[in-house]
Amino acid sequence: MSVMNFIRNSPMKLPSRVLNLRNSSFFGFRHWFHHPFPCEQKLFCKTNAFLPNFSYNSQFHAYPSRFLPFRRVINNTKKPNWSTSLDLSQSGSVSRPYVSTDVRVASRVRDLSTSVETRVKDQNLDKFYLQNGINVNPFVVERIEKDENVLGGEVPVAEDVNNVKNIGEALEGRKSGIKVESDIEKEAWNLLRGAVVTYCGSPVGTVAANDPGDKQPLNYDQVFIRDFVPSALAFLLKGEGEIVKNFLLHTLQLQSWEKTVDCYSPGQGLMPASFKVRTVPLDGNKFEEVLDPDFGESAIGRVAPVDSGLWWIILLRAYGKITGDCTLQERVDVQTGIKLILNLCLADGFDMFPSLLVTDGSCMIDRRMGIHGHPLEIQALFYAALRSSLEMLTANESSKNLIRAINNRLSALSFHIREYYWVDMKKINEIYRYKTEEYSMDATNKFNIYPEQIPSWLMDWIPEEGGYLIGNLQPAHMDFRFFTLGNLWSIVSSLGTPKQNEAILNLVEAKWGDIVGHMPLKILYPAVENEEWRIITGSDPKNTPWSYHNGGSWPTLLWQFTLACIKMRRLELAEKAVALAEKRLSIDHWPEYYDTRNGKFIGKQSRLYQTWSIAGFLTSKMMLENPKTASLLFWDEDYNLLEICVCGLSKSGRKKCSRGAARSQILI
Repeated sequence: MSVMNFIRNSPMKLPSRVLNLRNSSFFGFRHWFHHPFPCEQKLFCKTNAFLPNFSYNSQFHAYPSRFLPFRRVINNTKKPNWSTSLDLSQSGSVSRPYVSTDVRVASRVRDLSTSVETRVKDQNLDKFYLQNGINVNPFVVERIEKDENVLGGEVPVAEDVNNVKNIGEALEGRKSGIKVESDIEKEAWNLLRGAVVTYCGSPVGTVAANDPGDKQPLNYDQVFIRDFVPSALAFLLKGEGEIVKNFLLHTLQLQSWEKTVDCYSPGQGLMPASFKVRTVPLDGNKFEEVLDPDFGESAIGRVAPVDSGLWWIILLRAYGKITGDCTLQERVDVQTGIKLILNLCLADGFDMFPSLLVTDGSCMIDRRMGIHGHPLEIQALFYAALRSSLEMLTANESSKNLIRAINNRLSALSFHIREYYWVDMKKINEIYRYKTEEYSMDATNKFNIYPEQIPSWLMDWIPEEGGYLIGNLQPAHMDFRFFTLGNLWSIVSSLGTPKQNEAILNLVEAKWGDIVGHMPLKILYPAVENEEWRIITGSDPKNTPWSYHNGGSWPTLLWQFTLACIKMRRLELAEKAVALAEKRLSIDHWPEYYDTRNGKFIGKQSRLYQTWSIAGFLTSKMMLENPKTASLLFWDEDYNLLEICVCGLSKSGRKKCSRGAARSQILI
């Protein structure tokens, strides 16, 4: 049955926003179409019976309707089996099964091409199924295997009677083998569940913030893809995976089909930054429920989100790893969504670097902060998304070129970041003695970096033991600021070498007061001030020094720090950071960020009851209680990638890159 015949004869009514496709070639049609059937429900909404289940008075409205995602077309291609049997007692990171395909690059590297087809030709998109509501079954009590898995060896002392109760419950829980949630965790779970947004009668995400005292929610009442990731992990670790599955499928249907910015369509495959559930009144007291995505046309600076698609792929892998359910990844619409995102990221352009070229405001730092170019955060997420895709893509004739391109880019990107972004005391001393204006192929100073760029603060700040990956690299420019998210994801994804990953945590430990302070963790260090602040931020009154993106402290970074510490077997650092957050977050009503150099004060414009602050804390606690499950979320070093040199593709007489010399250093 063809898609059009099915829709014409179907008794169900599709959402108009889903059917109004700007890129109808995705379905195999050559022209746009708009189906006359609205997604309509005969609801007489004279009461608040259909408001979502928020703990606080939210301005978010949702009404039951129907949604028709694609049915999975069963692919007989064998997928690799995931094993949850991990041995954390071995030295180094836990070993991970390697995805083996017959399109490996190492054997015939000269015959491969890094180009990717701009259009995915999957023909089996003519079957649909009705997505029913989910049955969320929350539970509080969890079994644990060992007493050591219970975080609470050092219980923070608070001056209230509840603390005595919490300690007593914790001790009883250890004796009985039952994990007992503290009052703070119970409060956090209540707030997280209160932030859940429903669509079609099913949960599809969480709002960014749910502050009952906020009279102007702006876009904080929307579901952001990047913001939902810690919420999704909290639900997955709790055993409640259906909300994550719904989120992945619904955001997939919003993938760059309709929205425009000044009459220019977003690139095919672009994922929205956020979406909102809107109820549209119709005639006769009827209502239509729609998902309204934002691709950046409503954001500050009108910048399209580069990281949304990367986060979506990473979360898709996490869902499969934790639940063990590979069927979602094997669906034809999900496979196509992965390919569209990768085709957008891997498209050929003018850039000569393997890193992604992006503008300011295209990631978590969504305002002007001088990160345009090749920011580390995007490169680390890009690397993680590529590795995730390599695990999830079905290897067949239609995907072999894409898998080749992924392998090529992974190899080139890892070499590029490890070789040129890394700084420690030794590297800074080398830059300090750089020669400039080198035009030869054998130039040491390949990007013509002038030694005068090394900032004075770095000379005294960099420790003898430790190092980090700089924030950005462009011709004649190195951004020496420490960007926490990019460095943490470099550890989690193994973008950095094992030695580099260890050195990053050594630096965090050595500079604990600067990067962690009173509230984990600084989004970047140091803040830009004075004239530099005016030039770099455009005199942004929200990004004043040591506030918001300009050196503010963000509790949501806690779960990523915890995951990095678990991978590198530095649990004591994570436990110390979680204990700091636990003392203040609940008392301060779960702020979005903290201000000042040491993170002492709640941010001057910080939203309270920020969902990803709540979810980040819960996720960190559960990871520390069960490091074995948390280990499913990170990647080990893939030594096979080091054997693939993209320079080998060149048929010209130019010399290859110094991969051999570099490998002898990065494998230490």
